[in-house]
Amino acid sequence: MRLGQVYDHGRVVAAIYQEGGARPIRNWTLVEVIKRAEAAGSSLDEFAEREAGPVQSFESAIVISPPEVWASGCTYETSAAFRDAEHGTREGFYAHVYRAERPEIFFKGTARHCVGHNQPIGARADSRFTAPEPELAVILGEGGRILGYTLANDVSAWDIERENPLYLPQSKTYTGCCSLGPVMVTPSEIADPYSLHITCRIKRHGRIIFEGSTSTSRLNRKLESIVEFLRRANPVPAGSVLCTGTGIIVKEDAALAPGDEVAIECAPIGVLSNTVTVVS
Repeated sequence: MRLGQVYDHGRVVAAIYQEGGARPIRNWTLVEVIKRAEAAGSSLDEFAEREAGPVQSFESAIVISPPEVWASGCTYETSAAFRDAEHGTREGFYAHVYRAERPEIFFKGTARHCVGHNQPIGARADSRFTAPEPELAVILGEGGRILGYTLANDVSAWDIERENPLYLPQSKTYTGCCSLGPVMVTPSEIADPYSLHITCRIKRHGRIIFEGSTSTSRLNRKLESIVEFLRRANPVPAGSVLCTGTGIIVKEDAALAPGDEVAIECAPIGVLSNTVTVVS
């Protein structure tokens, strides 16, 4: 099932996406639908199907307005190697995290930091090297159950973290730092989340300045393991999003500039597109 949110008479409500449009789910957001389905002891697919109205044409909204967004880093070898090179850590500080039992997990933000498909992502005014980080993201229910998958752009000010690893929160958390969408796909349509092909393309003035791709088969951790570590002494609320790390590295010669277009694509989920704006 493909779920998300639409604008219905000025309100953001959950919807099932299908051919010909979307089926709105009463006056509930997707987070509210997740909570109601679990309270009813029903699967999300079954509850949404039961509550959805007829197919109509709507303007799409952000796939979900998450109460919390978390992210995991160094889950792909390419990311760990790049970060070690960036920081000049000859002993492999980030490579150690890549190999360690405990993953890197950090707080990315809340709904106010997030944008959806076709909305502008942010590049900090005090950063010279902001880059997209294309990622598979999971949407969590009560108890950390993985309810579905979407795409995430964990936009990051690489030069700020490079200056000092303790500046990671400033590199990662600011207005427009996280893009989510275009839809949430439930596990009934993605049988194997470790066989997904993800691509990223950056266009500037209509010209491609970067292209990259990866496969979730290169993910060094099981999704359930990252979730388990996230929830240790930290029971995140239902509807929260966990970004699972990037295997696509955008280098400084393709640092984001105002007006750039970033497109992240994964066939079962779709294309997540955003333009870049400066935030201060």
